[in-house]
Amino acid sequence: MTDPTISATTYSPGPIVVMGVSGCGKSSVGAKLADYFEALFVEGDSLHSPENVRKMRLGTPLQDQDRWPWLDRIGHSLSAGVQSPRSVVVSCSALRRAYRDRLRELAGQPLTFIFLQGDRTLLAARMAERRHEYMPLSLLDSQLATLELPEAEPDVVTIDINQPLEAIVGRAMTVLALRRQTTS
Repeated sequence: MTDPTISATTYSPGPIVVMGVSGCGKSSVGAKLADYFEALFVEGDSLHSPENVRKMRLGTPLQDQDRWPWLDRIGHSLSAGVQSPRSVVVSCSALRRAYRDRLRELAGQPLTFIFLQGDRTLLAARMAERRHEYMPLSLLDSQLATLELPEAEPDVVTIDINQPLEAIVGRAMTVLALRRQTTS
């Protein structure tokens, strides 16, 4: 996938958070974007505490008190990009506005959120087809109930996931290119 309007060697998009509920494709999209921009990809799930992982394995939804330390670790990963010439792309559910605000605060620079949105039927089908170490399908409904749609948040781009991975990544790249043009 090559986009002539942006080049990985001449443009750093800044930190990106690929967000959404489980099964939306955060890891796949985030890894592709990081690869294209020669950025560091941080799998947000890898930053969960052992206690959080244990809870999710048991099908217990995480609460705010479980998520705050995890979000702080993700925020610190995002802020590492301030000292580095490499951009950072992080996958993180970022379900609530307060969580996104915490990431904005900790990043130390403007963020772009790529919100991967899909309906429950599609998300459940995707989750049923994959093997995840500790995120059972039973937790999808709790994530959907927690999700606060990022409406009126100017740094959030919403992309429908009911399309091939390459189309989703292409749309994200187009939006990043347009943002670059308007900020240049």
